[in-house]
Amino acid sequence: MAYFKKKQMKANGKWYPVAVTIGRPVGTDTIAKKLADLSSLSTGDVKSVLDLLGGVLGDYMNQGRSVKLDGVGTFYYTANTEGKGVDTEKEVGAQQIAGTRVRFIPEVSRGSSGQITTRSLVAADAFWELLDDEIPAHPVPDDEEEETPGGEDGGDGVTEDPLT
Repeated sequence: MAYFKKKQMKANGKWYPVAVTIGRPVGTDTIAKKLADLSSLSTGDVKSVLDLLGGVLGDYMNQGRSVKLDGVGTFYYTANTEGKGVDTEKEVGAQQIAGTRVRFIPEVSRGSSGQITTRSLVAADAFWELLDDEIPAHPVPDDEEEETPGGEDGGDGVTEDPLT
C-alpha cells in the first residue's frame, strides 16, 4: 500500500496528493535476506554484492557511462551548475559545476504500439491510501532496529516525496 497526504502548493494555492513514506528505509540486511530467500544465494553473498554495488555504479558513472540494471532501471550523473551561466561558449568550463547528482529512471516495458505499459518498481495495482495524522502500525522485522526518534524524517516517521 502506498500513502499520500494532502498538500496545498504555495505557487497556485491548489491542493494535491503528495506521496509520503512511513517509518525508516528498509535496510540492506533486510533486502539481502529477502533476495537470498528468493534465490540460491546465501544472505552473506547477497549482502556482499549489495555492499559493493554503489561503488561499482559510481566507478562506471565516473567514466562518463550510464548504468542499466535489468529489471531495475538506469542510473546516470547530472551536473549542478553555479551562477546564471556565461555569455560565450568559450567561457563554459568545469569550474561552473558546483555538484553532481545521480539520476535514476526506472526500467519500462512497452506494448506493441510502443506505449509504456509498465515501469519497474511501480506496482500496476498500487493502492493509495490517505495518511491522516496516525501512522499505520507496521511491525518492525526481527532483523531491524526500532526507529530512532528525530531521525531524517523529522521524528514523525513520515517523509514526503523528495522529488516534489
